[in-house]
Amino acid sequence: MQTPSRALGATIDATEMTTQSHPLLPAVAALLVCSLVLATESHAQWTEAELATAAALRDRALSGTSAYDHVRSLTTEVGPRFAGSAGDAAAVRWALNKLGALGFTRVRTQDVLVPRWVRGETEVALLTPAGAQTLTAATLGGSVGTSSEGVEAQVVAFASLEALKAATSSAVEGKIVFVDQRTERTRDASGYDASYQTRTLGPSIAGERGALALVIRSIGTSDDRFAHAGMLDYRSDAPRIPAFAIANPDADRLAAWLRNHKSARLRVRSSARDLPPTWSANVIGEIPGRGHPEEIVLLGAHLDSWDLGDGALDDGAGIAIVVEAARLIAKLEQPPERTIRVVLFANEEFGLSGATEYARQTGDEAARHVVALEADVGQGPVWRIQSFVAPDRVSDIEPIRQLLDVERGSNDSDNGADLSPLRSLGVPTIDLSHDATDYFDVHHTANDTLAKVDAKILNRTVAAYAVAAYLAATKDGDFGRLPAPNKTDSQ
Repeated sequence: MQTPSRALGATIDATEMTTQSHPLLPAVAALLVCSLVLATESHAQWTEAELATAAALRDRALSGTSAYDHVRSLTTEVGPRFAGSAGDAAAVRWALNKLGALGFTRVRTQDVLVPRWVRGETEVALLTPAGAQTLTAATLGGSVGTSSEGVEAQVVAFASLEALKAATSSAVEGKIVFVDQRTERTRDASGYDASYQTRTLGPSIAGERGALALVIRSIGTSDDRFAHAGMLDYRSDAPRIPAFAIANPDADRLAAWLRNHKSARLRVRSSARDLPPTWSANVIGEIPGRGHPEEIVLLGAHLDSWDLGDGALDDGAGIAIVVEAARLIAKLEQPPERTIRVVLFANEEFGLSGATEYARQTGDEAARHVVALEADVGQGPVWRIQSFVAPDRVSDIEPIRQLLDVERGSNDSDNGADLSPLRSLGVPTIDLSHDATDYFDVHHTANDTLAKVDAKILNRTVAAYAVAAYLAATKDGDFGRLPAPNKTDSQ
């Protein structure tokens, strides 16, 4: 890959060679020169030495990092770490020890009150004349449980959440609703974005129509028999009914039975329950800046995971990426001007408790956050850079993109759930898009284990975050501020 100065030089040469050969090319040349001016202005935000250091940092990460070792340590020494659990508390201790051992400064916790939900035991069975067929299932996060006898009823099926919304109460009342909406495999996670509301909104929509329970096809792309967990979102004005996800092969089985027999009965049972809230913590460590240590470039990931697997990809990989990117920057002979702050957020999966508390405690000091990045779509690799920065700073993303040799996305990215409270305070964000093609095969499942992690891919992603964070921390000027969110009269 070339440095930005070399790439721009090649553009000038090509323009000069071709403007004499076609009557339309002067207009094209003018556009190229305009682009060149914008890129040169962005280039001026960094010295040649800083760009060279960023390129060297990238190449160092590509040659090998300790990111895989960090994931291995977390998954083998701690394992599952659902909010408020013993594993969650162990993860906080692990993170404190890890950041301290790696040389981070001001390593500390920030207390966070988190909800406590226990999945308990789950059963979903298809009742047939030949006997009950057990379906691989997971109770959705936050679901109420059933009685010890469970719930048994006829099934009414819908192809999508929209079809369920259109249903009348008479079609649903007293039945178990099955929503058979598939999640499309996509590189940019748009398939997940199009289907996850079946999980979050489906229970209340079915409940207000009189359903006894909801069963959904897992919001995932795997054909293996692993059910995908994830959080639901009960509305306050709708009955709370138990809700479950079944693995894709079992959803296929149930759908086939309905096609062949026109009706089906399910028995569902869950001992899920809420417990009183308890304490967890954000874990924070810093690489102090040389010239403006009060200005912060934030690298975030979430420390918690769902309870079914080890959380190796979600979000052990993200933790390893941001920690290792910051550690590599710390090893430079000359640190960047600004402080690199790593925040490992508590309870992303079950309500963004850590991110909300961090933003609350940040308050007026949010203005010191120059930009924030989050790693929370598995291990990568990074294939695109998006942003949400001030309009007059958009061109400053281009030198980062050139060093990473990735696609350029939009400047309206709202990815990174843990960054959403900071965005509402005006903090700009850079979104390094991870390749999500295979991510939703294991996302929120028991199959999210160390075996799914590839050290070489992790290294490539660490390289991207190290470059972006270093350039953000050395940039001459900031990325502006985001506009205040729109507010209604009732807010």
